[in-house]
Amino acid sequence: MIPPPHAHEFLAGCGWAGAEIQPLAGDASFRRYFRVVDGTRTAVLMDAPPAHEDVRPFVAVAEWLARCGLSAPEILARDLEHGLLLLADFGDWRLREFLDDDPSRERELYELATDVLIHLHRHPAMPGLPVHGVEQWLEEVKLFTDWYCPAVGLSVDAEAYRSAWIEVLEPVASDGLGPVTVLRDYHAENVMLVQGREGVTQFGLLDFQDALVGHPAYDLASVLEDARRDVSPQIERAMIDRYVAAMGQRETFERAYWTLAAQRNTRILGVFTRLWKRDDKPHYTQFQPRMWGLLERDLARPGLEPVRRWFDSNLGPEHRAAPWPAAA
Repeated sequence: MIPPPHAHEFLAGCGWAGAEIQPLAGDASFRRYFRVVDGTRTAVLMDAPPAHEDVRPFVAVAEWLARCGLSAPEILARDLEHGLLLLADFGDWRLREFLDDDPSRERELYELATDVLIHLHRHPAMPGLPVHGVEQWLEEVKLFTDWYCPAVGLSVDAEAYRSAWIEVLEPVASDGLGPVTVLRDYHAENVMLVQGREGVTQFGLLDFQDALVGHPAYDLASVLEDARRDVSPQIERAMIDRYVAAMGQRETFERAYWTLAAQRNTRILGVFTRLWKRDDKPHYTQFQPRMWGLLERDLARPGLEPVRRWFDSNLGPEHRAAPWPAAA
């Protein structure tokens, strides 16, 4: 977490000369974040190396979300050539840690998380974003057979796997819901509680640069079936009910919800394995038992039978959650 070479020059050029640069966070990508401190004022420096990252999608989505009345970090200064952004500081309270400290507010804050999506989905989808549909969903679940299965020593029927997913995903793609803006990584570690704001603006949104145009069930499944913290089935049920009470189409939405939750959790099992094997980030293996618990629950739902049968034929219990505590 050493500041990038151009950081001090960039900060001096936008009125932050002499400010202290403190490590803040990294993530699964090449992006890094630093807190910039100058007396009583603070900001956040995003370092997105241009060889690996492009900050322009982040800028575009942040500005669009703000126009929709949601809280994305205000961009105080930018150096697109070097991949540097100076962002407004949302503070220190991520939703995950806030709930760890005060679990009594879980229902209240997941209601707010659901209301953010209701607010977002009442706006037309952001123009110009890539589509998140059947072909993209199929490419994403392929990460499971490409990375997860080899990691646990399995050779599986990839053609039958794809066919099973097509059978359950195509009805979702044609169900008439959406399209909406999909944040795609909406969960408790990508939401800040911003002091002094009310309603949906209390949630400071992060990590939305990969936003897509897709199905409204995807982000709700993302936040309620969270890879990094447990959300009770009771809270999940209540938030699905809250969403459909506001937006309608209960039966259609629920089928899509469980299908896309299963799709997303399968993809994440592959992504976390790739982060371990390819990117030398073994700490992601600690989340695999939770991901299996979520996926097993999703696959038990009506409509997922083709995919459930494939898993039952190709992966025994010893290749699911069992190997991961030792790997972690």
